[in-house]
Amino acid sequence: MENLTLEEAAEELAALAGEIRHHDQLYYLKDSPQVSDADYDALRRRNLAIEARYPELKRADTPSETVGAQVSEKFGKITHSVPMLSLDNAFSDEDVADFARRARRFLKLNDDAPLAITAEPKIDGLSLSLRYEGGVLVSAATRGDGSVGEDVTANARTVDDIPVKLKGKVPDILEVRGEVYMSHADFARLNEGRAEAGLPLFANPRNAAAGSLRQLDPSITKARPLRFFAYAWGECSAVPGDTQTEVVASIGRMGFPTNPLMKRFDSVDGLIGQYHAIEEQRAALGYDIDGVVYKVDDLALQKRLGFVSRFPRWAIAHKFAAEKAMTVLRAIDIQVGRTGALTPVAKLDPVTVGGVVVSNATLHNADYIKGTGQGGQTLREGRDIRVGDTVVVQRAGDVIPQVLDVVLEKRPADSAPFVFPDRCPTCGSHAVREEGEVVTRCTGGLICPAQAVERIRHFVSRSAMDIEGLGDRQVEFFHGLDDPALWIRSPADIFTLERRQEKSLTRLENFDGFGARSVQNLFEAIDQRRNPPLPRFLYALGIRHVGETNARRFARHYGSFSAFRAAAEAAIVPDDRKDAGNEAWQELNGVEGIGSIVAGAVVEFFHEAHNRDAIDALLAAGVHPQDEARPAASVSSPVAGKTIVFTGSLERMSREEAKAMADELGAKAVESVSKKTDLVVAGPGAGSKLKKATELGIEVIDEDGWFTLVGR
Repeated sequence: MENLTLEEAAEELAALAGEIRHHDQLYYLKDSPQVSDADYDALRRRNLAIEARYPELKRADTPSETVGAQVSEKFGKITHSVPMLSLDNAFSDEDVADFARRARRFLKLNDDAPLAITAEPKIDGLSLSLRYEGGVLVSAATRGDGSVGEDVTANARTVDDIPVKLKGKVPDILEVRGEVYMSHADFARLNEGRAEAGLPLFANPRNAAAGSLRQLDPSITKARPLRFFAYAWGECSAVPGDTQTEVVASIGRMGFPTNPLMKRFDSVDGLIGQYHAIEEQRAALGYDIDGVVYKVDDLALQKRLGFVSRFPRWAIAHKFAAEKAMTVLRAIDIQVGRTGALTPVAKLDPVTVGGVVVSNATLHNADYIKGTGQGGQTLREGRDIRVGDTVVVQRAGDVIPQVLDVVLEKRPADSAPFVFPDRCPTCGSHAVREEGEVVTRCTGGLICPAQAVERIRHFVSRSAMDIEGLGDRQVEFFHGLDDPALWIRSPADIFTLERRQEKSLTRLENFDGFGARSVQNLFEAIDQRRNPPLPRFLYALGIRHVGETNARRFARHYGSFSAFRAAAEAAIVPDDRKDAGNEAWQELNGVEGIGSIVAGAVVEFFHEAHNRDAIDALLAAGVHPQDEARPAASVSSPVAGKTIVFTGSLERMSREEAKAMADELGAKAVESVSKKTDLVVAGPGAGSKLKKATELGIEVIDEDGWFTLVGR
């Protein structure tokens, strides 16, 4: 990481985004992953590490702000009342110690203050949320994208470990969450039966469990030996306990299987000891696990810790060590990303390692293939990578899967060095590598189908405008048409499609794959997205560094698209971004969680005429994003709608808790003081912000005054 240049980081993030998106589709929708969970998690870990080192490179389609994948169209949809988020990962004992230290720091606990944490096996199966009302199962949903899952209620009712009616005294509403899995013995018997019947075999127990639960015919699910472990909950009208341990025990008494290896510890050493104890039992458990999950036990502390991006701060998964393997590199494909970056991808002979299949790997850039790194230093002792080589694929480390090395003794005699293309494989435009960069980019810009298609794919994607019926295949189809009445070459074209077709002799239903009903469904789906939520619309625009989280931050701060756009167009980026700049820049840069890099990218986007033209075209086509409303709970708050700055050392809460509290109460917590600031909460050591607030005549209170004001 220390040797990674800015250009290398940008190129690697582009490759990682495509790789993770590909694996999300395989894992969540097709139940046929090509890499293990450890491999996939390491991809995400590398992505996070690069973003942390180079926050200015964070992509609009960053995987760090996504959970799961879009819901399959085969199933109905269920919106989770409480999102089903992923867990951050630990890969070493020190990572676990860091997790505990971060929690203590956030909670402002001393090193000797008690902090109980539970440890339990991480089941390698399919996550499921079961909703009970009056103690009776009413629905079951897969994780999906974390917000919306697949409705598998009928299938879940056939699983013996899942009670249809709960035992004893239960809350009126209870969502029990856990993992559907298949034991090793049951998996072996299932595959034996399939072999005898001449049916394809399942690759591993996780695939078998996921595929069995996600059947359209519940009778097939009923015939499969599925099991379930409960370990968490979502919405609950009356939580039956004050700790993780107590609630899981209560869930067990209601009739659910819970894992007997779950234990509670008061020290990091105890957690690590349990990790190794479970690791030693792993082969004898009879079911697949890929690590140990740690959770802060006290639910009140969990609530204080809250969440960051797609992870809870109060939990982490400690993954087991991964492996390496040798295979043959059959081809090097060049993929063209949304920004025109040409990324080499190794296509490998599929190799099974630890029960999973690896068939492709990122090769980073032309220099990595040649065996050179930043500044010309030698990689792999100068060994280049060639088609036909026997390569070592690493399943632990920086990028997973990754070609780690080459076995020269097995290199074919007729092998030749790989020649990186100087033309785009998609559009044929010149591919240029600018001086000082490691990334080779297509110069085709908007005429390059790979870039244009990726931009539109992002615009209509699940987390953006979410237009059903415009999947990857349909976007490619419409973009490739030569008829102006039907093509989609820009986002605005989507919303003028129906009108253009009405004026044309060409009928969409005459094309293969389209009928009168499907065409009507598509037009209706497009119409339903003419008034998108503001955060989705901002994210869909594809502004550099504005992912889902930052889009929500801007929407929450400005409230309307017109206000956001006006601020961005009025803002002037100072030559030194540490300077104050004009008032619009100060406000943009001061939005909670937004820094000068993101703010600068927003200003650059709106100062480009072609971007403004594209937005104007969208508005003219009838797209009008909704204003962002404040939560109803915050209306009566004495600080609702106010802009607040916290400065100095806070003694009763951490800075993160203060910002979270302000947000919960309907206020805007920003980083810098300006004329628009309503209140400054100053602790000991407050400096320039306090001085500026005094000069501007802004009300200043201390931390005790804050708690008195908000009634806490």
